[in-house]
Amino acid sequence: MTPKKIKTQTVEKSDYKIFLKKAKDFYNIMLTARDTENWTAVGLNAVHCAISCCDAMLAFHLGIRSISDDHMDAVDLLQRIPQVHSSGESNTFKRIIAKKSIVAYENREFRQAEALDILKLVER
Repeated sequence: MTPKKIKTQTVEKSDYKIFLKKAKDFYNIMLTARDTENWTAVGLNAVHCAISCCDAMLAFHLGIRSISDDHMDAVDLLQRIPQVHSSGESNTFKRIIAKKSIVAYENREFRQAEALDILKLVER
């Protein structure tokens, strides 16, 4: 079966350092938000941390990053990395991305239990 055509951008493999730095920044803010019980900020920073980690992995292994409007396309790209395909990391990323709409767009508060759950997923 032919892989799905996904919009990507070619990047230097060394750019993974930039994306990893962004991920670390989002991670640190996520922890600060947890400590101040700002659950929506935990959720959004967790999502952005995961996206930046994904970009770092794609840059390092494939020299690309996703520019698709659908973050689930990045899951497909991650699965093209042999080490990730067999490790389940793409499934963890998929679970985090699936929570983005709940955090950002639903007309309800993002709860503590949900925030702590997504935080655990990011730490994996």
